[in-house]
Amino acid sequence: MTLDEPVALAVPDAADGVWAPQRRRLTLGLVFTITLVAFESLAISTVMPVVADDLGGLGLYGWVFSGFFLGSLLGIVVAGQAADRRGTAVPFLVGLVLFSVGLCVGGLAPSMGVLVAARVLQGMGAGAIPAIAYASVGRAYPAAVRPRVFAVFSSAWVIPGLIGPAASSAIERAASWRAVFLALLPLVLLAAVITLPALTRSTELVDTAGGAPVEERRGLAVVLTLAAGAVLVAISGIPLALAGPLLVIALVVAARAFVQLVPAGTLRLAPGMPAAVLVRGILTFAFFGADAYVSLTFQDVRDQPTWVAGVALTGTTLLWTSGAWVQQHWILRAGPRRVVTTGFGFVALGIVGMFGALGPLPLVPSVAAWSVGGFGIGLAYAPLAVTVLGLAEPGRQGSASSSLQLTDVLGTALGTGLGGAFVALGEARGWATRSALELAFGVTLAVAMIGIAAARRLPTTLPG
Repeated sequence: MTLDEPVALAVPDAADGVWAPQRRRLTLGLVFTITLVAFESLAISTVMPVVADDLGGLGLYGWVFSGFFLGSLLGIVVAGQAADRRGTAVPFLVGLVLFSVGLCVGGLAPSMGVLVAARVLQGMGAGAIPAIAYASVGRAYPAAVRPRVFAVFSSAWVIPGLIGPAASSAIERAASWRAVFLALLPLVLLAAVITLPALTRSTELVDTAGGAPVEERRGLAVVLTLAAGAVLVAISGIPLALAGPLLVIALVVAARAFVQLVPAGTLRLAPGMPAAVLVRGILTFAFFGADAYVSLTFQDVRDQPTWVAGVALTGTTLLWTSGAWVQQHWILRAGPRRVVTTGFGFVALGIVGMFGALGPLPLVPSVAAWSVGGFGIGLAYAPLAVTVLGLAEPGRQGSASSSLQLTDVLGTALGTGLGGAFVALGEARGWATRSALELAFGVTLAVAMIGIAAARRLPTTLPG
């Protein structure tokens, strides 16, 4: 059977669905854990301009996000292979511990540099969560159920999207931004109590889908993380005599490590799993490279209070969830290629809307504009995961999902990091914040258009 041949998917009944008795606790635990990550993401994004004003160092603004995602690179690879070797419970627990330590250090940080280090720790812990969730979906849920599973996961963002930005803004006004970090700690404990009993402790396969030995993959993950960080340093405004050589060396090292951690043919968009893996990174670069600077747009450029940015992020989250539920019905008929291509189109429209938010567009449509991008990533995000899991060999879902999450996080880190580099460059040269963000949004728009073309390499029908 080829990737483009029709695939018959049996529609499961309630006894074999997402909330079937044998999966109920696992589904609940994973949804709650994703809810925790959603609260953290939206809360920190909302208050970050206040944090930067308090601690100083606007030039490190982008690194607060990029550091988190660079840490996630390492966490994803280690957790994914550990899920195949030792089951999902141990890496999940270690991830929650690291995430908690990062929250504590971040909440007590005396400077932006310490906050960036704390976010790296947080990212290492948070990287385990999607890797474990995807591996669990690949093993515990039938192929026909997986689109709905990811729609349910997206629904875990609804409550955080409705109350997270407003709650973080209220906590910041009533206490301080530090309380926003520390208030998340009880949720981490509750996530462990609910989820750990439902995760597996059995050993699966010891091989990895990428072909590299386990110990080598760990070393490659470290090399890739350091090289990606070096790329961001090179574009962050250091002297050109240092930036040029550092950028060339870092790109070569990162590319060599990357190709050994992902399926063969990923960089050339080979049809099937390789294309799905790379398209996911293109998607997250385009979306999160713009999303990280929505709050800065409204608070610094438009001079609005934190709750306005919170409303914009809430709308984006709700439309993301709406898109996820649309795709779980549509993908069975239209297939990944059509659904993902459409999603990229909406992301591009949302970025165009952010250009309007920087300029003459009135406040209300400006706040609503980025929600269009949220609907787009809701359409495109889950189909890529379902495609990869459908093509993964039995017992190797952890390695396959770690490859997917690797490009996911790498795209996010590079997208947010490049935007941060423009902000840092603007601060160093006395530009208006608007000018720096115009450059950031311009790059993400170009990447979204590249994604529309790259999505043509995806299968026309749902694998699995």
